[in-house]
Amino acid sequence: MIPVADGTTRGTEEAAGRIQGLDSWPTAEILEALWNGQSRAVAASLSALPAVQRAVDGAAERLAAGAGRLVYAGAGSAGMIAALDALELAGTFNWPEARTAVFVAGGFDLRRGFDGAAEDDAGGGRLAAREAGLGPADVVLGISASGASAYTVALVEEARARGAMTIAVANRSESLLVRAAAHAVVVVTGAEVISGSTRLAAGTAQKLVLNLFSTAVMVRLGFVFDNFMIEVRPENAKLRQRQAGMVASIAEVDVATAADALARHGGIKRAVLALAGLVGGEIDAALAAAGGNLRVALDSMRTRRDREHRAP
Repeated sequence: MIPVADGTTRGTEEAAGRIQGLDSWPTAEILEALWNGQSRAVAASLSALPAVQRAVDGAAERLAAGAGRLVYAGAGSAGMIAALDALELAGTFNWPEARTAVFVAGGFDLRRGFDGAAEDDAGGGRLAAREAGLGPADVVLGISASGASAYTVALVEEARARGAMTIAVANRSESLLVRAAAHAVVVVTGAEVISGSTRLAAGTAQKLVLNLFSTAVMVRLGFVFDNFMIEVRPENAKLRQRQAGMVASIAEVDVATAADALARHGGIKRAVLALAGLVGGEIDAALAAAGGNLRVALDSMRTRRDREHRAP
C-alpha cells in the first residue's frame, strides 16, 4: 500500500483500476489524467514545508559560516532534476561554481542518456563523497523518488559520517535514504499515472522542493533584496536592463541614473550604496562589515547617519 499526504493509504491496484485502459483514451482525457497527477504532487508538497524550513535554516547557517559547498546527488531523472537546480544557481544568484557540486550516478551524457545500472553502485557513491572531500562545511542533498538508490544512499551516508549536513529529498517516508540523512523532506506522491514513471508526479515534487530549498537558502544568505535577484549575472542585454531597473527601484532613482551608477561602480550592491552616498573604499568597507548583505549594509549606514545627526 502507498501512503498519501492525508495519512491514508492508496494501493497500486486502485490506481491501476482508475487509469486502466489509458492507452485507449482520447488525448484530452490522457492529458487531464496526467495534469491531475501533477496537481496532486504540488498539493502533497504543502505538508513538507516545515521540513524544508528546517533544512533551509540549517543549510544557510552552515554555508554562511565559510566556503562550504552545496552538493546534489541522485540517479536517473532525479539526478538530472538535481543537476538542473544546481546549475541555475550561478547565473541567478552568482553562487560560485566552486561552491557547487553535482553527482549523478554514472555521470550524464545527453547523447546516451542515463546509465541505469549505476544507480545500484553503492561503492561509487561512497567513492564520490571521499574523492570530493565532503566534510563539515558542506550541505549535501540526496534525491531519490523511492529513497532506495544505492548510489545516492551510500553517498549521503559517507557524507554524513564525514560531518556534512545531509538532507534527503524522497517520495517515500520509510526508505534507506530518509534513514541515512540527518534531515528528510518527504513528499508522498502516491502511484504514478504511468506505473513506475517517477519522472511524473514524483519528479514534479522533487523539482518543486529543490526550487523552494535553494531559492530560500539564497534569500537567507543575502543574495536577494526585497524580491530582486540582486546578484544576477548580466550575461545579456535583457539582464543588464533588469539590473538597471533593480538599482532604480532600490535606490529610488531613474533608470538612466541607475545605469550610470552600475557602469561606474559595477554590480547592483555597489551601485546602490554609491547612490546612497558612500564613496570609494567606503562601499567595500560597508559590504565587508555586512558580510556582503546589502540590506544589512544599508541599515548600518542609516543607523550611523541617524546617530551622527542626533549628536550635539
